[in-house]
Amino acid sequence: MKEVASLRYGVVFKKAFSDPIVFKGFVRDFLGINLEIDRVETEKAFDKPVGNIDSRFDLFAEDTKNRVIVDIQHVRHVDHYDRFLHYHCAALLEQAVKYLEYRPARTVFTLVVLTSGDKHKNDIAVIDFDPKTLQGVALGEIPHKILYICPKYLNETTPEPYREWMLAIEDSLDGQVNESNYSRAEILRIFELIKEDTLSPQECARIIDEKRNETYSNDKYNQGLEKGIQQGLEKGLQQGLEQKAKETAQAMLQEGLDIKLIMKVTALTEDDILSLQVEQVEPSNK
Repeated sequence: MKEVASLRYGVVFKKAFSDPIVFKGFVRDFLGINLEIDRVETEKAFDKPVGNIDSRFDLFAEDTKNRVIVDIQHVRHVDHYDRFLHYHCAALLEQAVKYLEYRPARTVFTLVVLTSGDKHKNDIAVIDFDPKTLQGVALGEIPHKILYICPKYLNETTPEPYREWMLAIEDSLDGQVNESNYSRAEILRIFELIKEDTLSPQECARIIDEKRNETYSNDKYNQGLEKGIQQGLEKGLQQGLEQKAKETAQAMLQEGLDIKLIMKVTALTEDDILSLQVEQVEPSNK
């Protein structure tokens, strides 16, 4: 077993996958393309933001034909499908710098690694932009694609060559990996890059910051969840009390009791009781 830093942390993931050899191997096995690159950018942002959001990519590389983005997400968010779709579209639209340049010079691929999984519990989910006939036949017009990769849900039906990469990511999350389970040179290279004893003080500090932010995000989520549950209970209780008061008022009206007495017993307003009185009279008139 080898002690490694967990790939759940952005600083560790970027350290490993910003290595051009690792990045090219990852892209080759997931997309079937051989990128011709000699560097991978981290925290990439465009000089001029596209739209109202300044999109920033964890890992970004491109050659003359392909623009590939890799993002990692550990904390679960309800909007991560929408968010990374937005980033992907920004990387498409950024290329349209002249009038009528609707077809980008580079195909855009986005690979999103969701290390904690998500509510759908799928190993791989794909947004394929290519138009299709009603029979599901692709036209081969638009190659842009987004892959949402959830190593947590790796299973026996997950195809190779995805399996080994996803297993390696999931395997690293507890800080230990068994190198004998892996054959790809790029994956073994990752383990060397993220060995626990090779982390710099700056990288360790960033991991600590990520842990704190993650804890804060989880606490805020749990607080919001608890508040929502409490509000729901209170609302349900209030609705139940109101319904019970109306039922009591209706029974008292049927007995012919005075409205002021009913108001005192049920805490309903005079208008509420008069409305109930009308409801009782109307059915008998039909």
